[in-house]
Amino acid sequence: MKINLDLDYYNKLFRHQGPNEIIEWALQLSDKRIVTTSFGKYSAVLLSTFSKKDPDIDVVYCDTGYNLRETYAHADYLLNRFHLNLNTYVPMQTKAFIEHRLGFPKVDEPGFTEFTEIVKLEPFRRALKEHDPDIWFTNIRVRKTEYRNSKDILSYSKDGILKVSPFYYWSDEELDVYLNQNHLPKNSNYYDPIKALENRECGIHLQ
Repeated sequence: MKINLDLDYYNKLFRHQGPNEIIEWALQLSDKRIVTTSFGKYSAVLLSTFSKKDPDIDVVYCDTGYNLRETYAHADYLLNRFHLNLNTYVPMQTKAFIEHRLGFPKVDEPGFTEFTEIVKLEPFRRALKEHDPDIWFTNIRVRKTEYRNSKDILSYSKDGILKVSPFYYWSDEELDVYLNQNHLPKNSNYYDPIKALENRECGIHLQ
């Protein structure tokens, strides 16, 4: 592992500390760091926080090409408001060619696994290879999926990258308060066709 920590110790230590303290601690561990975003419902929370803590951090976004218009508008707004150092990764194949080969398969249809690999997982692996981070800041939270319930504020990716989720224990209600207090937008209509269901993973956090 790139950064070797006693996760049990630090997760207990940070359980009752705020996101700011967690982020400030993690930023001292390495200069090789990224923050990922899907520009989803509560993406403004993490990105606004980093605009204050580390405004030049590499923001990694995998654009499948299948987002709703509201998500692209939300992304443009946050990009301009916080001057994000945005690194966008897209599929190696065009949307037209993908649909010619596979159509637009649903979760339980043939071709969905290959579709997910092309539009989401391969671009993300490419991003990790190019950035080679020691630290990966995420906005995953408990209670969202079975997989995420098994994690904590700190965890490791399968490649040994330290994943830091400073808002892991925050509820939707707490995030809504944060948005309101800081005059931030909420992407209420966010939909990820790869994740499709609230209790599914899109696959990125399994990497």
